[in-house]
Amino acid sequence: MSSLRKTLRALAVAVVSAALVAPAVPARAEPSPAELTRRIEKSSAELERVVEAYNELREKIKANKADADRLQARLGPLEQQAEQSRADVSELAVTAYKTGNLSTAAALLRAEDSTALLDRISTIDQLTRQRQERIATFTGDQRRLLAEKTRLDVTLERQAAQARQLTTAKTRIERDLAKLYELRRQAYGRATEQPASRSDSARDAPSVAGSAGVAVRYAYGALGKPYVWGADGPNGYDCSGLTSAAWRAAGKSLPHNTRMQWGVVAHISRSELRPGDLVFYSNLGHMGIYVGSGQVIHAPTFGRNVEKRSIDLLPPYGYGRVR
Repeated sequence: MSSLRKTLRALAVAVVSAALVAPAVPARAEPSPAELTRRIEKSSAELERVVEAYNELREKIKANKADADRLQARLGPLEQQAEQSRADVSELAVTAYKTGNLSTAAALLRAEDSTALLDRISTIDQLTRQRQERIATFTGDQRRLLAEKTRLDVTLERQAAQARQLTTAKTRIERDLAKLYELRRQAYGRATEQPASRSDSARDAPSVAGSAGVAVRYAYGALGKPYVWGADGPNGYDCSGLTSAAWRAAGKSLPHNTRMQWGVVAHISRSELRPGDLVFYSNLGHMGIYVGSGQVIHAPTFGRNVEKRSIDLLPPYGYGRVR
């Protein structure tokens, strides 16, 4: 056998051997439903924090607008006061022009007798004091007006900046939400849960007295409605939107933001919980309303419906009572 044929045979054997011992390259597998569910839960938690930041920013814009409206209401009277002071000063100027001979020197030179002299000096002093008081009033009014206008301008500038941030946040949420819904379609065949059977309606709510009872019945009535980010009813809710809507029905105003609600409620212990109290989760990233028997009603997350669950659906952060 020639050396060339021996070389070719050795090479063929080596190639076959390498093919037999080389590890097989696995085909790229699609993510399992369990893996997709894990991704959905992770993305939902991250996105919910963004939504709550959006809600907080929106609440601050509402507060700034209220401040601006109050300042604007105060500017009207201040402008009227300043205009009146301006008219007073103008009147004094005209009077001074017409009666320019009421200087102290002129009074002394033309005094017919001591009594007339004293009367004239007294008149001059009185007019001088009045002029100084009016000018001081005018100056003070102008100063207050300018200060209020400056405050209003700062408030409006801050509000405009926050509005731009709000638009950016909304765009990001909608972009991320499209990705999340695509994950849900891959995992479950549809982007959102089917409408839930609402067997637990407001009629099934426990009997609770007072305003807390109104809030609890409202929460029961929301069962089965979809999670809608930034919404506070009546057709959909996010977590803080549901609790604020429930207590609004009971005549109490709560900000549409989990962290802000934590800031305005009375903090209580778990042993003190009673229906209507609020339960906070995820480092103030999520919340629900306690309805008794160890359960809360909450708006879970994107693609889900309002549901009743165990209070320990997540490790609780804390508990609050609406004042």
